Amino acid sequence: MHVHEDPDVEANELAAALAGGSEDALAEIYRRWSGLVHTIALRSLGDASDAEDVTQQVFVSAWQARHTLRPDLGSIPAWLVGITKHRVADVRTQRYRNQRNLRAVALETAAAPTSSGDGDWAERLLVVHELERMGDPRAAVLRMAFIEDRPQEEIAAALDLPLGTVKSHVRRGLIELRQRLKEVERVSP
Repeated sequence: MHVHEDPDVEANELAAALAGGSEDALAEIYRRWSGLVHTIALRSLGDASDAEDVTQQVFVSAWQARHTLRPDLGSIPAWLVGITKHRVADVRTQRYRNQRNLRAVALETAAAPTSSGDGDWAERLLVVHELERMGDPRAAVLRMAFIEDRPQEEIAAALDLPLGTVKSHVRRGLIELRQRLKEVERVSP
C-alpha cells in the first residue's frame, strides 16, 4: 500500500531544510511557488520586467532570511507572499522617487522666475546642450519624459526599446543632468 505524504508535513520539511541552508530546498520552493510570486508581482506592478525582477529578489531574500521561516507560524506560500509584498512596495517607492526626481529636474530647468532672467536662460541652454551631448536614445528618452511628460511604458513603445533600458536611461540621464547643474552652480559667481 502506497501512503501519500501530507502536503503540510512535506512543506514543513522543506521549510526546515531551507532554514538549515539546503539549496535543494530553495530550488524546490522556487519550482513550486515562483509562479505565485510572479503573478502577484505582475498584477501589482503591471510590468513584466519589474515582475521578473521582483520574483528574483523574493527568492534571494528568502534565501538570505531563511532563518526567519517559521512553519509553525504560517505556510511557505504565506511567507513568500509577505516578502513579495515588501519587494513590490520597494519597486513602487522607487518608481515614485524616479518620477518625483524627474519632475523636480524638469521644474528646476523649466521654472523661470522673471527676476533672474539670464541665469534661467543659461540653465535651460545648459540642459538643451547636455541633452544634445548625451545623444540618442538617452536624449530622446529624457525629452519625452521631461518635456512631453510621457510615461516610461509609452516611451519604450515609441522608441522600440525595452522598458528596463528606458528606465536606465532616465535614471542615468537624471544623474548626469544633476551633476552638470551642480558643476555650473559651483563655478557661477
